[in-house]
Amino acid sequence: MDHGLPFYAEQGAECALFESAWRQRLPLLIKGPTGCGKTRFVEHMARRLGRPLVTVSCHDDLAAADLVGRHLLVDGATRWHDGPLARAVREGAILYLDEVVEARKDTTVVLHPLADDRRVLPIERTGELVAAPPEFMLVVSYNPGYQNALKNLKPSTRQRFVALALDYPEAAIERRIVATEGGVDDITAARLVQLADALRRLTEHDLEETASTRLLVMAARLVAAGMPAPQACRAAIVDALTDDEDTADALAEVVRAVFGEGQGRARARA
Repeated sequence: MDHGLPFYAEQGAECALFESAWRQRLPLLIKGPTGCGKTRFVEHMARRLGRPLVTVSCHDDLAAADLVGRHLLVDGATRWHDGPLARAVREGAILYLDEVVEARKDTTVVLHPLADDRRVLPIERTGELVAAPPEFMLVVSYNPGYQNALKNLKPSTRQRFVALALDYPEAAIERRIVATEGGVDDITAARLVQLADALRRLTEHDLEETASTRLLVMAARLVAAGMPAPQACRAAIVDALTDDEDTADALAEVVRAVFGEGQGRARARA
C-alpha cells in the first residue's frame, strides 16, 4: 500500500474508470449507498492524480452564488470572491459535489456548461467566461436510495455525466477495510462484516439505511480503544440506525447472535 495515498480498497475497475474520465475530460457521476466509500474514493483518486480536491456538501439551501461566488463588502469596497466552483475551475482542481441531488435544481443548472464539451464557467456577475484547464474534473455523487420525485437529477444534467455505481464491498474486501481502518484483528473485522451482512438482509424493520462500511469502521475503532464489541456495535451501529426502541432491541439481538452476550474486549492490531 502507498502510504502517501488515502487508503482505498478497490472493488473492481473504478480507479481505471475515474482516471480514464479525467484524462478524457469527462465529468463523473458516482452513485451508491451512504457510507460505501464514495468520498474516500474521490480523495484517493485526487491524490493519485496529483490534483487538488475541492469538496462541497450539498444541501437544500445551496444557491448558485454559494458555488460560483459573490460580491462582498471588504474594507468599504465591494470585491468579487470566487466560490468553490470558480476556484476549482481556475486551479484545475477536482471539484466534488457530495449528495448533489440535495441541491436545488436551479443551482445544479450552473454545472451544465462545465459538464459538456464547452467546459466553461460563465460568471454573469463579473461578465467572465472562465475556461476549464485540462486538469479540471467535475465529480458528483448521490445515494439512489433517497431518490424520489422531488430529489432526483434532471435528465438534462444526468446525461452529461459518465456514471459509476458503487456498493458495499464484497466480504473479503470489507474485512480488509475494517481491519485496516478500524485497527482491529482479522477475527473482529470478520465478525463485524458478518454482522453487517445479517443487518443488510433484514427486511421486516423499516430502516432508512442499513449498516454501512463507515459504521463498521467506527465500531472497530471503539473496539480498538478497549470497548467490548457488543457495546461498540450498540453505540456505533444500532443506535446510529434507529431511534425506535423495538427496532433497536431487534438489531441488538442480531449483535448478540454474532458476538455473544458477554464477549470481552477484542484485540487491537499491533
